[in-house]
Amino acid sequence: MFPDGWPGSGLFLLRLVAGLLLLHDGVGGLLATPHQALVRLQVIAACAGIFLLAGLWTPIAGALVAMTELGTAFTGSDHLRSTILLATMGIALAILGPGALSIDARLFGRKRLDI
Repeated sequence: MFPDGWPGSGLFLLRLVAGLLLLHDGVGGLLATPHQALVRLQVIAACAGIFLLAGLWTPIAGALVAMTELGTAFTGSDHLRSTILLATMGIALAILGPGALSIDARLFGRKRLDI
């Protein structure tokens, strides 16, 4: 499903906020250079954030965000609330999909089958 109207706008806003936060955390992780394992997870999450911003492969990117953020939470993070929030947003986007304002909607949009 690729909802449009208010639900589609809500999904777009959710993707926008999650993607920007993931990019911010990924760039911050590269500049701060804490643990090597955390840097890898943050870079993977930042790449998934780029896919979320574009709305490309949203269910896969959302699941990847959820896994990397949960991994970050378990390996030790200074910002436990934000990692749990981003993991939850990733799960929600993986379940709900990208909405009508996405590349996924253009590539795999609603199909009409005439029987």
